[in-house]
Amino acid sequence: MLTKKGKYGLKAAVHLARLLPGESNQVAEIADANQIPKKFLDVILGELRNAGFLSSKKGKAGGYKLAKPAEDIVVGDIIRALDGPLAPIPCASRNSFVPCEDCDVEQCEVRRIMVKVRDAMGTVLDTFSLAEMRDLRQDKLSAFVDYI
Repeated sequence: MLTKKGKYGLKAAVHLARLLPGESNQVAEIADANQIPKKFLDVILGELRNAGFLSSKKGKAGGYKLAKPAEDIVVGDIIRALDGPLAPIPCASRNSFVPCEDCDVEQCEVRRIMVKVRDAMGTVLDTFSLAEMRDLRQDKLSAFVDYI
């Protein structure tokens, strides 16, 4: 499940993707425009900056902006940076695999279906760039969902 941190991070990133190249916004502006608690957004934007998605400048004329073009930022990477692996259970994760204590990983039916869930989520989230998410219209999303 997408956490509030992940959802707010995506909303803030899309907000910044809508700005003119080189333009920045302060945390309060982003928070107000997207109904996100400012203190929570401070933490989220710091994590996105540390992950290399955003850059920031202090001061009155400062704020946050995208560190690279929105076309080069994959939505799935933002979610992973904020929420961790996409896998719904640790034994289905590719990069953060942790075997369960209560089952045989090779024989577990739950793990097998959760791997399919992970792969389906990755297919969708890793197909869209931040620019495509910013520009996404409902008809384009419906066509993509019908495709998969």
